[in-house]
Amino acid sequence: MVGPRDRAQFTEAELRVLREAFASRAPVECPRCAVAMRARSIGGGSFGLGYARRREWLMCPSCKRSAMFDVKRGTRN
Repeated sequence: MVGPRDRAQFTEAELRVLREAFASRAPVECPRCAVAMRARSIGGGSFGLGYARRREWLMCPSCKRSAMFDVKRGTRN
């Protein structure tokens, strides 16, 4: 039986921990392997559109899992 720690994607609880750490500007650690995650800012939107999303991509250099958040809303994707 595959447990939540064996799945490729983070669980909702793990994503919540990542979002809260990022929002508080604390160092973000991978909830699976406790390694400091790398952050990469990603701009969004296209020219001519009335919006531009700013997202943050958190990547774990150890287990290679990642999560992407909309910075303004604090939500996934």
